[in-house]
Amino acid sequence: MGTRLFVGSLPFETTEGELNSLFAACGQVISAKLITDRVTGGSKGFGFVEMSNGDEARAAIAKLNNSTIGTRRIVVNEARPMEKRPGAGGAFGNRSGKGRRGGTKRW
Repeated sequence: MGTRLFVGSLPFETTEGELNSLFAACGQVISAKLITDRVTGGSKGFGFVEMSNGDEARAAIAKLNNSTIGTRRIVVNEARPMEKRPGAGGAFGNRSGKGRRGGTKRW
């Protein structure tokens, strides 16, 4: 398994192919993924790149962190493990058929 990197402050126009090419100069890229908005499908300005090993990942961080793409200075560092997020709550996440106050719905 490779080393996963977080890449932030990307220009919104950046493509996954461009991200892949940028990091390929530092070693073998296993995957490059931009994070997109569910509604608009547009980039959120950050993504993740998985490099084949730790040495290549460290080389990519050293070379690309604080470098400039277009008018933006990007951030590159080792990705942290995804934190466990609680399930949906509130009126929309409650699937029990009861409203916010615990009573039955009246509509």
